Amino acid sequence: MKFLIVGLGNIGDEYVGTRHNIGFRVVDAFAREQTAGWMDKRYGAIAHTRVKNAELTLLKPSTYMNLSGQAVRYWMQQEKIPLENLLVIVDDLSLPVGKIRMRGSGSDGGHNGLKNIASCLMTQNYARIKFGIGNDFPKGAQIDFVLGQFNEEEDQVINEKLDYVGEMIKSFCLQGLDRTMNQYNKK
Repeated sequence: MKFLIVGLGNIGDEYVGTRHNIGFRVVDAFAREQTAGWMDKRYGAIAHTRVKNAELTLLKPSTYMNLSGQAVRYWMQQEKIPLENLLVIVDDLSLPVGKIRMRGSGSDGGHNGLKNIASCLMTQNYARIKFGIGNDFPKGAQIDFVLGQFNEEEDQVINEKLDYVGEMIKSFCLQGLDRTMNQYNKK
């Protein structure tokens, strides 16, 4: 079984560590734990690893957030990965910092990366892990907030959740979406 695990974010030094790049941070941590090295390829950085009998392609799109779907579609076709084996890790403003939710489908919730993926794949029916980044910003300051850095306390919460999300990724690949949601969404 082959899987595509996509961490959403923006490339460039100015985006490193921002709330919007939590997807990159998750797949970077997972790749380190799996001792998988990154290679710059078409539409993004790619790493390959295995979890038991599952072959995982990790992807950090280089298309910037708003065009993430191009990279996702390309690598799904390139690696011949079915839609049900796609997992996207994304930041979520509607969840408190560090709160994690897995979903098998749903709207983009105003997230431009998810919106572009749905447009390119012509469906919203793909698995995603929504990583809460909070929403403590004044009206009209959403862009500055998502492109801002976590404070020290938030950063500690995020670091404590990285292994947890790594376990969710493994569970998704070995047990499937429903069992993973049942096990991890309760916590």
